[in-house]
Amino acid sequence: MRDLSQGPVTRQIFVFALPMLVGNIFQQLYTIVDTIIIGQYIGTDAVAAAGASFPVIFVLVSLVIGITTGTNIIISQYYGAKNYEAIKRAIDTAFVFLFFASIALTTLGLIFIEDIWRLIGLPAHLVPDATNYFSVYAAGIILMFGYNATSAILRGLGDSRTPLYFLIISTMLNIGFDLLFVLVFDWGIGGVAFATVLAQGIAFGLSVIYLNRFHTLIRFTLTGLTFDWDIFRKSLRIGIPTGVQTTFVSLGMLALISIVNRFGTNTIAAYTIAWRIDGFAAMPAMNFAMAFTTFVGQNLGADRAERVREGLISTLKMTTSVSLTMTAVAWIFGRQLMAVFTSDPEVIDIGYSYLVIVSSFYVVFSAMFVINGVMRGAGDTIIPMFITLISLWLLRIPAAHFLSGQFGAEGIWWGIPVAWVFGLIAAYTYYRTGRWKQKVVVKKQI
Repeated sequence: MRDLSQGPVTRQIFVFALPMLVGNIFQQLYTIVDTIIIGQYIGTDAVAAAGASFPVIFVLVSLVIGITTGTNIIISQYYGAKNYEAIKRAIDTAFVFLFFASIALTTLGLIFIEDIWRLIGLPAHLVPDATNYFSVYAAGIILMFGYNATSAILRGLGDSRTPLYFLIISTMLNIGFDLLFVLVFDWGIGGVAFATVLAQGIAFGLSVIYLNRFHTLIRFTLTGLTFDWDIFRKSLRIGIPTGVQTTFVSLGMLALISIVNRFGTNTIAAYTIAWRIDGFAAMPAMNFAMAFTTFVGQNLGADRAERVREGLISTLKMTTSVSLTMTAVAWIFGRQLMAVFTSDPEVIDIGYSYLVIVSSFYVVFSAMFVINGVMRGAGDTIIPMFITLISLWLLRIPAAHFLSGQFGAEGIWWGIPVAWVFGLIAAYTYYRTGRWKQKVVVKKQI
């Protein structure tokens, strides 16, 4: 565990973020390898079906992810305040909530999936593959929640290395299972989903065994868990705005894919592949921002607010450098990156246009994400929620709808940076007010 309220600011953030960054490289390998295998060995239709499924999965889990984020913020503040007993209760509370939430979400997803395909206008010939992929993934939500919650809790405690080790294990298992289930067993797109579920389940089981034996604060058992209503209410107060924000972001992705669906299978496949590459490129900035959020939480919990501004400047410098590098890579090697996933020239051309347009604004995206990290680390999640909702629903979706009518698929891609520019301006304006300092949930015990 790492105490981020002490020591050189830049070094603390960088050292804490580095394992998270390496870990998320492996996390992205999940989707990257999945998409490569689907594109090269199953086909363009299967790529499009998997791409259409992901926004639906994201909608299904987004509210729960947001509420759990609230718990993790509280854990980081309790750790900064050295209140270890409260940390144990918060962890138990998170696991109890996730258990029941996962059962409910799996049930809802399996019941309504056919209605969702009709709602977003998914081409009929893609429905069987999309349903197969989604159903397997939805059945494994409980394992996904357990695995990701354990990693997030450890990061809230300042431990970004242990989650990395289990993520590497999970990624290697996923790649091996992909090859086995698709190339050897010929299970198709359902085999790709099952590979991910099985890999995360094994990694979760191994992490539970490790934590129960060696960790001082985390003990995971199926019995004897304590559900603390007071901590849960605090988690809801912080987490519901983030959950609502994440839910509406996921619904925005669903709305966006419904616009993409109008342009046919090749555009859906191109969007799916380019979005995977885009996610990989944006990942370093997001990880530094996540590390900075924990940094803010611990320092405000330790009553050291003066370190937050220094941390913000340091993090912005790091993310700007990385973002400019990623922009150059996308411009120069975008076509070659698309060709790793598919040999279809039309899909490559469409995807490259996405990469050129969106990557040009990576610096804007990273700055927006980092500045919002200040508010989230303080527990002030309502304003970022409204900023995100306005950016998405009043700017991005209408712009994508209008511009796609004027310029085709490229118009959809331009809607993304339009929202980012507004989001950055609004986040920085609110940060300058300093009101987020009044939202800290816990203070250091004297």
